[in-house]
Amino acid sequence: MTTSSRPSKRRKSDRIRIQKVLADAGVASRRASETLVEDGAVTVNGSVVQGLPCFVDPESDDIRVHGRRVEKRRRNHYIMLFKPKGYVCTSKDPQGRKLALDLVDHPSESRLFSVGRLDLESSGLLLLTDDGDLANRLTHPRYGVHKGYDVTVKGRVEDDVLDKVRRGLYLVDRRTGEAIRTAESDFVVLRRDRERTRLFIALREGRNRQIRRVMDRVGHPVRKLRRVQMGPLKLKGLAVGEWRELTPGELRSLRRAARDTQPTGGTAPKARTKQVGHRSGRQGAGAKSGKRRARR
Repeated sequence: MTTSSRPSKRRKSDRIRIQKVLADAGVASRRASETLVEDGAVTVNGSVVQGLPCFVDPESDDIRVHGRRVEKRRRNHYIMLFKPKGYVCTSKDPQGRKLALDLVDHPSESRLFSVGRLDLESSGLLLLTDDGDLANRLTHPRYGVHKGYDVTVKGRVEDDVLDKVRRGLYLVDRRTGEAIRTAESDFVVLRRDRERTRLFIALREGRNRQIRRVMDRVGHPVRKLRRVQMGPLKLKGLAVGEWRELTPGELRSLRRAARDTQPTGGTAPKARTKQVGHRSGRQGAGAKSGKRRARR
């Protein structure tokens, strides 16, 4: 004989509707979960749930569907860090250099890792997560998710040089020793004078120190490099060394970009060069609050 459910005795305001718990755990949609309850397929602490509403505590209640325990789905975390210069993106460093991961004191204490890397002398947007599937899609060249960089190089870079770099140059792969041509890149000239040229560069591949090596090849070494974009995700609302969680909208956009097997359009510039006005000011001054100072 079936009996009523006996969920934990926490206050009702602290408990969650059972159909939401089942949906969050990936058992079924909320509506389908309601049907499972109505069919008598769901038990809480050994008792069949008679009907709705039913409130449970997923942390302490033993919830089962057709006799199989429902495990609480682990929540992934998605962090945007404004990486400063002088930090490496590895989880540990034999040389004892400062780690970007140590700047984030996340309350979950989850094991985060960086999505792609920025070298020691570069700064900007660094995405940290514990979602390995999304990280792979964002970094694999197959998905064409572009990364945007604000780059200042030495000297005046003329259009014919930029066209040459845009079409691709051969760089030696340091693992295989093979010379491989870089993929076509997108360039926009932000500012240009005799002493320096400021560029927005969008890459759809991420070889080791690619921008620095390419610009060295054409005689215009990099003076400053900052990543400002990853697909639709833009560096905003943070000062150097601060971090924040991605907003739900940012995460949705990022996931859409990662699902696309074609190069993402997003807000990347077209594959050409042009002179545009200089833009200055703090990165994303109008972004929402919620940022946190890095742990020192």
